[in-house]
Amino acid sequence: MDVTNRIEQALTDAIGLAAVTGCPPRLAEAMRYAVFPRGARVRPRLCHSVAAACGEDNPAATAAAGAALELMHCASLVHDDLPCFDGAATRRGRPSVHKAFGEPLAVLTGDALIVLAFQTIARVNCAPDRLAALTMTIGQAVGVPFGIVAGQAWECESEINLAHYHRSKTGALFVAATAAGAASAGADPEPWRMVGEKIGEAYQVADDLRDAAADEDEIGKPVGQDVANGRPSAVTELGIDGAIFRLQGLVRGAIEAMPPCENGHELRSLIMSEAKRLVPAKLAQSAA
Repeated sequence: MDVTNRIEQALTDAIGLAAVTGCPPRLAEAMRYAVFPRGARVRPRLCHSVAAACGEDNPAATAAAGAALELMHCASLVHDDLPCFDGAATRRGRPSVHKAFGEPLAVLTGDALIVLAFQTIARVNCAPDRLAALTMTIGQAVGVPFGIVAGQAWECESEINLAHYHRSKTGALFVAATAAGAASAGADPEPWRMVGEKIGEAYQVADDLRDAAADEDEIGKPVGQDVANGRPSAVTELGIDGAIFRLQGLVRGAIEAMPPCENGHELRSLIMSEAKRLVPAKLAQSAA
């Protein structure tokens, strides 16, 4: 089974835990709606690629780690779209969860997906130390002081440190993706964290560029949200050309930060392809 199918099967199995007798039907439906149809799945793909680079020996652990990361990511999107934050009416080209199911159920959907991520990890059959490493890695990526919850909370501060904001809101799950990939393969996750940090910051810069320069049809969600909501942005701080230059440097840095490994070609290719995919079409030539 190829990586894409492994990721989708693991997510289908995880969401299947909610679709059982006794679970509120609309909650189960909203959870499925938030996760499917699939997005880019870049975080689980990174997890799988790092596991392969580290000599993967427990495919079930890798699949569970990748699914947990994507469940966390989907939960963050559900919460991020709520009226109390971005108030986004669309996500992936269709109504966001709170528009389709109402705000109360959207809050509960995000909460349920976060808990389901830990349930998915807990079901893995692997050595206790490996399971503990995976659980800690996912937990650190979500909570405080540097997880996605902290990242969202920076938007509530009167003064925002852009580096801390990006590291938490976007970078945390990318650090978790590379670290969890190594941990799932029984390797030391610490040397892989810098790779995730570089990729996460690159992804945030690319997202800022997309918000500033892409069309809604191109990215499947409202654009111009950083300016509208007064959020910090690499484009606001550096300008379009400066943000593109920063993105290019981060992509190079991510590849250079990879620890020595025999099977790293897949990860290098993934980093390069994602960098190209995320740049708005009208800026692609400048970023080449």
